[in-house]
Amino acid sequence: MKKGLLALFLVMGLVNSAISQRYAYVDTQYILDQMPEYAEAQVQLDKASEQWQEEIEILFIDVDKKRKDYEAEAILLPAEIKKQREKEIAEAEIKAREMQKKRFGVGGDLFAKREELIKPIQDKIFNAIQDIASERNYAFVFDKANQSNLLYADPKYDISDQVLRNMGIKIDND
Repeated sequence: MKKGLLALFLVMGLVNSAISQRYAYVDTQYILDQMPEYAEAQVQLDKASEQWQEEIEILFIDVDKKRKDYEAEAILLPAEIKKQREKEIAEAEIKAREMQKKRFGVGGDLFAKREELIKPIQDKIFNAIQDIASERNYAFVFDKANQSNLLYADPKYDISDQVLRNMGIKIDND
């Protein structure tokens, strides 16, 4: 009987503890949209991406030109020169694909540039969320941005504006 009563008090204590936990959520996309440094980082990423895309397009245009020139002259060329030109075309195409992979592939230059520019901003947001969560004793802070599994969120638990204020960013409704 005493063990049963003790187990009941233990279960009730755990339930009470779970009920008393505090939750909040943020919308990191909303927060990012309010940050001038994020907009600036996006502009830098877009410029780098455009520059690299143009660089790659030039390489592929060169491959196409070499291929068309070869096709136009192939009938008149000796077998040895044909093989040499085919090899040059193949090498130029490999070079273009390697550059494309280097710039836009997994772990490529765009990934590294995004990491360089966006990670400090994400860290700043995370630190502000962590400060508020610690200060207000939140057990969990969820993110409703970017296809989260948060199906419903009552706006009164949204601490996104508090996070922005914590980072020193003035928002329109202040």
